[in-house]
Amino acid sequence: MKIELALVLIGVALVVGGLAGMWLRRKLGESRIADAERTSAQIVEESKKEADTIRKEAVIQAKDVVLEAKSEWEKESREMRRELQGQEKRILQKEENLERKLSQVEAREEEFGKREKHLGQREERLGGLQADAEKLVAEQRERLENLSGMSSEEAKSRLMESMESEARHDGAKRIKQIEDEAKETADKKAKEILALAIQRYAGDFVAEKAVSVVPLPSDEMKGRIIGREGRNIRAIEAATGIDLIIDDTPEAVIISGFNPVRREVARLGLERLIADGRIHPARIEEVVKKAEQEVDEAIRDAGEQATFDVGVHGIHPEIIKLIGRLRYRTSYGQNVLQHSLEVAFLCGIMASELGINVKQAKRAGLLHDIGKAVDHEVEGSHAVIGADLARKYGEAPKVVHALAAHHEDEKPETILAVLVQAADALSGARPGARREMLETYVKRLGDLERIGTSFNGVTSCFAIQAGREIRVMVSSESISDAQSHVLAKDIARKVEDEMTYPGQIKVNVIRETRAVEYAK
Repeated sequence: MKIELALVLIGVALVVGGLAGMWLRRKLGESRIADAERTSAQIVEESKKEADTIRKEAVIQAKDVVLEAKSEWEKESREMRRELQGQEKRILQKEENLERKLSQVEAREEEFGKREKHLGQREERLGGLQADAEKLVAEQRERLENLSGMSSEEAKSRLMESMESEARHDGAKRIKQIEDEAKETADKKAKEILALAIQRYAGDFVAEKAVSVVPLPSDEMKGRIIGREGRNIRAIEAATGIDLIIDDTPEAVIISGFNPVRREVARLGLERLIADGRIHPARIEEVVKKAEQEVDEAIRDAGEQATFDVGVHGIHPEIIKLIGRLRYRTSYGQNVLQHSLEVAFLCGIMASELGINVKQAKRAGLLHDIGKAVDHEVEGSHAVIGADLARKYGEAPKVVHALAAHHEDEKPETILAVLVQAADALSGARPGARREMLETYVKRLGDLERIGTSFNGVTSCFAIQAGREIRVMVSSESISDAQSHVLAKDIARKVEDEMTYPGQIKVNVIRETRAVEYAK
């Protein structure tokens, strides 16, 4: 019974507790709703205030933008007004200048009108004077015809006959002079061609330019070089293309040939065979091939070293080989490779003084004689051959022209061509450059001065530029300006007739007049 009562009480308590909890939850929900309403009202109020603030700020910013745009517009308006005022002022000035020029033109037109009127009057007077002069001429002609007994047509005919006879006589003299000059020039040109041919194939010093000497350890080696029935010497000559001379010269063999490269190959090959001791046809062919390779490498190295020394780059490899071949070529005893290097440096120096392209000048100077590397294989002047090779391997047109014109095969048309000519002459004309005895050189200078002083009116004569120029001083009282030109030609002709020399000699006649007075 108690348990049931307790259970009932517990149930009642639970019901009461549930009802109390429901009531509390309702109160709590109502309180939260009231708080939320208050919060939302507060948020709405704050939003309205913030919206008012933003609206006011936007209005203020809009006013600022309007004010800024207005001020910018006013500033641009002022600048436009100022520019328009300036243009208006310039236009007014131009109008004033035009009005002033127009007034000047009108004044000139008026002056020209007065001059034209004056010239018309003078022309009328001159017409009258001309008529009077023609009348006087006619009277004088008629009087002369009466005195001479000839008409004007007959006098003209006789005068024409006399002038025609004199012109024919002068023409015959001129033709004779031209023929004599042509003969002299042809003779001189023929001598130059012969000298060039001798220089190419034999030279002035054959023993030194066409022969190499190979020393032997003993004379017994000569028999081994000749071989059984001469088979070794024939194999050497066939492989190298040169002549082997074995004579009574003690412990030496002479290699003879006009191709310097082949001669060098034969010299190297023979030295290797002598050092090796095995001399037979198969070994000879092997050694000669190796010698050819070594000479080709030496040629290429010499060409590359020359281009490096001069400081030019981008040259075709075939041209570099041709430059290297010049190491074995001589001209009047002067090594052509060394001569080309000298010409390159001289061209560079003169080009720098003149302010033109130094590298191009050096390039033309270095390549100017590359035709000599193959002139014994190709027909024609070495200048033309070198120009063709340079054109073939992509050199610049100015460089090609300089190569072709450095010996007047073409007329020099650029400063570079003249520079190469001058540098070539300087390198070849300097004392000691080409084979010439000191006594012969001094005698040539003395002969030049003797020829210069042998003419009347010459006060002094000096041979300068290593004998490439004669400077002749003449007396201004004895020689006139016109006679000085004739004297220069006479001296040049006498030098040509009496002397033999390479290149050309300039005759420079100087006539100076000095007036001296003293102020007291």
